Amino acid sequence: MLDKFKDECGIFGIHDHPEASNLTYLGLYALQHRGQESVGIAASDGARLKLVRSMGLVADSFKEQQLASLPGRIAMGHVRYSTAGDSGLLNAQPFLIDCAHGEIAICHNGNLVNALELRDSLVRQGSIFQTTSDTEVLLHLYARSTAPTIEDALVEAVSQVQGAFSLILLTKDSLIAIRDPHGFRPLAIGRLGDAYILSSETCALDLIGATYVRDVEPGEVFIVGPQGARSIRPFPPAPLSHCIFEHVYFARPDSLVFGESVNEVRTSLGRVLARETPVDADVVVPIPDSGVCAALGYAEESGLPFNMGLIRNHYIGRTFIEPRQSIRHFGVRVKLNPVRSILKDKRVILVDDSIVRGTTSRKLVRMVKAAGAREVHMRVSCPPTVSPCFYGVDTPRRAELIAATHTVEEIRAYLEADSLAYLSLDGLLSTVGPRRGSYCTSCYTGQYPVVFPRDEHAYLQLALKLDR
Repeated sequence: MLDKFKDECGIFGIHDHPEASNLTYLGLYALQHRGQESVGIAASDGARLKLVRSMGLVADSFKEQQLASLPGRIAMGHVRYSTAGDSGLLNAQPFLIDCAHGEIAICHNGNLVNALELRDSLVRQGSIFQTTSDTEVLLHLYARSTAPTIEDALVEAVSQVQGAFSLILLTKDSLIAIRDPHGFRPLAIGRLGDAYILSSETCALDLIGATYVRDVEPGEVFIVGPQGARSIRPFPPAPLSHCIFEHVYFARPDSLVFGESVNEVRTSLGRVLARETPVDADVVVPIPDSGVCAALGYAEESGLPFNMGLIRNHYIGRTFIEPRQSIRHFGVRVKLNPVRSILKDKRVILVDDSIVRGTTSRKLVRMVKAAGAREVHMRVSCPPTVSPCFYGVDTPRRAELIAATHTVEEIRAYLEADSLAYLSLDGLLSTVGPRRGSYCTSCYTGQYPVVFPRDEHAYLQLALKLDR
């Protein structure tokens, strides 16, 4: 929607609860913002694993009948938005296999940058792939392992992959979480009575009345089984590279991510943006919903009034029927509509979290001016996005990123705004305080913390052929 980076994926799991599948459904409902293409739940009744997957949204895909077919006290689920490759039921997660180690299901949030090389090698050795997902590479590596235990086989498989991964795995009696040593993607641990819960974001814990305990640490394997919970750290340590875009846009503002309140970070982004890029104006207007927190911070710091000058329609579907007769700004107006009484004759500051291609921002500026605004000043609560992400975020190629090929002034002219300013990288990192060195900012700097296995320039020009 609205020319944004696409949310990556959301994962959720629960161990030792009589309503494991029902609570997984609710957890995925809370994580729906992280992926809207497909949804799946796997559950264990203590002897066998069962799986239900569907294209579409959580509420549309799971009814009482589907959840009743997933009995047991252990379950996990996945909401997906593909970074690339096919969008179809074949690639919907969880994936479930049966091999020498027994049945296992997997959910993956992230992206494996050496998946193509591993896949080619496995195919030459006789492996047959059923999907176009990089996650399947992990399953092949696991199934081929001759390690004596499930735990050892998983460590052996994961040790061969590079990139971003937060994983939840389900066996007949255990739930296992694994997070890459860089900690790109979030994964939280919660408790609900005696049950352990794993979730991409803490908002899902809140929905089911669970308590946040801590994050799965980067490089940690967290295992919950019949004997309780334990953890190991079998991977060499690596520099932390938490995805800063989780705070800028992806995560829900009511979540804790990487130990920080998303709401507080986003509001601080707006405050710093106001200090760095002041402008004479009458009103601060967010581009909803993701720009609201930053706009509040901007208004507080600048002393200007905050008003919802754009109203979002929360009930649009994935597609809609356009009228035969052209309607000005129709595509954007279906999602956002201006409030003329707030905008007319005003100098308006429009606050958004990011600009990707700029096409929607241009339409919004025109729409606000058509509603009577005297001036429109665009303010963006992150630096210019100049590089694609290869760690689990669906981003356009570099040539499609407007800030990669245009100056700020050229972008301003294209948007037809009276002024345009971005938050600085230092300003962005100042909002996460002493942890500023633990974040990945590759989309703003082009500096990637995990080296690609092939020529980097060539790799960055390719669309990823695999997805998770």
